[in-house]
Amino acid sequence: MTDVRIGRSRVYSTDLGLGTNAVGGHNLFPNLDEEKGKAVVRAALDNGITLLDTAFAYGMGRSEELIGEVLQEPSYDRSRVIIATKAAQDVTKGGALNNSPEFLKQAVEDALQRLQTNYIDIFYIHFPDDHTPKNEALAGLHELKEAGKIRAIGVSNFSLEQLKEANQEGYVDVVEDQYSLLHREAEINLFPYLKEHRIGFVPFFPLASGLLTGKYTEENGFDRSDMRNDNPDFKGERFKQILAKIDLLRPIAETYNATVAQLVLAWYMKNPEVSVVIPGAKRPEQVEANAKAVDIRLSEADYTMIDELFTDLN
Repeated sequence: MTDVRIGRSRVYSTDLGLGTNAVGGHNLFPNLDEEKGKAVVRAALDNGITLLDTAFAYGMGRSEELIGEVLQEPSYDRSRVIIATKAAQDVTKGGALNNSPEFLKQAVEDALQRLQTNYIDIFYIHFPDDHTPKNEALAGLHELKEAGKIRAIGVSNFSLEQLKEANQEGYVDVVEDQYSLLHREAEINLFPYLKEHRIGFVPFFPLASGLLTGKYTEENGFDRSDMRNDNPDFKGERFKQILAKIDLLRPIAETYNATVAQLVLAWYMKNPEVSVVIPGAKRPEQVEANAKAVDIRLSEADYTMIDELFTDLN
């Protein structure tokens, strides 16, 4: 694994992390097995992945609790693990979004208890509210950073205008937002600002809800309750176009003795705008397979070919 620096912060992480919304995220996925979720976390750590990306919203704190339990096991050294978590949902106000410094400070304290640790490596404001001045929210987090309770400050799901407001004092270290080969608006709207201000970037949904793994065909059907039924990427002509593009990735993947998913992850890790890629997983075997992507040395020609192949979908 290659270690990368997160923005201007002093946090270094492997360039492949783990998204843990399926670890304890009972509100997001039906019938989750918590022991299997903990096995997913162990598989990541055992395969050299150091960054675990979680959030209060994943099971209303349950994901954090399960990660905390794993990190208490004798096999693991907390100092070698990078924990990123997020908060914004205020349960005292019915789950309404809250970015006030008071709320964020309490959210950090609560997360520290659930994670059974005395510091958080990256703490994100998960979603912007519509009333807190964003520079005031960041000032509150900066106080926690100065106190050693968090090591890096992030924001997620912020518009560029909200990010600029938040970063007036230069406190933002990293941004987490949607970005994939299928959704590349950030390249135009966000990346120039991040590069200018040396802010790290972590994309969520890098495998586009599994679509970029190459496992789907036009015949795939989903249960009525499946969230993909409402996803435009899985519908109509766009779905067919995406599948056709993915078919063109298969021979490239074969030249690297890799799966489509591993090839796509290698593309992110070579992308100079991406700090860490955090694919999620429901099973340990998925983590182990994803970890093999770090062994792919994608050529410049193949990187460019993949890059250009998907530009007309955006």
